Amino acid sequence: MVSQATTEKVKTLIKTKPVFIASKSYCPYCKATKATIGAITQEAYVIELDEIADGAEIQEALFELTGQKTVPNVFIGGEHIGGNSDVQVLKSQDKLDDKIKAVL
Repeated sequence: MVSQATTEKVKTLIKTKPVFIASKSYCPYCKATKATIGAITQEAYVIELDEIADGAEIQEALFELTGQKTVPNVFIGGEHIGGNSDVQVLKSQDKLDDKIKAVL
C-alpha cells in the first residue's frame, strides 16, 4: 500500500516539474525516452526508481494515479503522456517539441 506522503510527493513532482520522467536506469525504453526528450531540453526532471529507497512505492503511487505500471512514465506540464511509445508517437507527429517548449 502506498503512503499518503508518497502519493503527495508524486503529485507535487507532477505539478511542479514541467517535464517529469519516472525511469529506471537499466531500462532501454527509458533510455530512448530520455534521449528523445533530452534532444529537446536538458531541463527534464528524471527520477531513477531503481536507485532510490522509495522507488517501488513511487512506482506504485504512479500506477494508482495513472493506471500505468511500466516505466518510463512521462508527464509534460502536469499532463500524463504515457510511456516511450507515446513519446515517440508525439515526436513522429511533430507535437513533442511544441508540447515541451510550451511548459518551459
